[in-house]
Amino acid sequence: MSHHLFILSPSDTPIYNLTYSSTKPAPAIISPLSSNLPTWSTSAFAGTLTALSGASSTTQLTTGGGVRIGGGQDRHVIQMIANASLDAVEDVMRKEGTMYLKGVDKFNEWTVSAFITPGNTKFVLLHETKNDEGIKSFFLDVWELYVKTMLNPFYSNQQVIRSSTFDSRVRASAKKCL
Repeated sequence: MSHHLFILSPSDTPIYNLTYSSTKPAPAIISPLSSNLPTWSTSAFAGTLTALSGASSTTQLTTGGGVRIGGGQDRHVIQMIANASLDAVEDVMRKEGTMYLKGVDKFNEWTVSAFITPGNTKFVLLHETKNDEGIKSFFLDVWELYVKTMLNPFYSNQQVIRSSTFDSRVRASAKKCL
């Protein structure tokens, strides 16, 4: 299972992103295309059906040296999904008064959850499985780390976060919660 975290400034400029592959076992995903076919035909074309349905969540190396992430989709597709979900995040944000917005949008196997800080910084997480409590505690951990980083007088809320300490602590939180 892979998770993609994007932290966006109040002006929707990306200031941090993380791709984390969880070692926790993923639940079996049944392809909707193969559910209507006999079992003998799905075994011969399993790879094609999985690719068409977007059900794969593995990380693969491509021939050009690039990395294909989650569902065989390139990194720019993942970023496009996160960016496209911002409209849905803002719509739900206006309707609900909460900071944690679970399951705001869905694209193929990706579910988009978000966390909005009081300063309007957005944490957007693309994930494949439902783990509401783990995602909420992950967002709270990342928010605490973000606040500590913003208390540094050398950072502003529009500046890209390049701290290796911040990165390692976010990864540790992802390992713990996701």
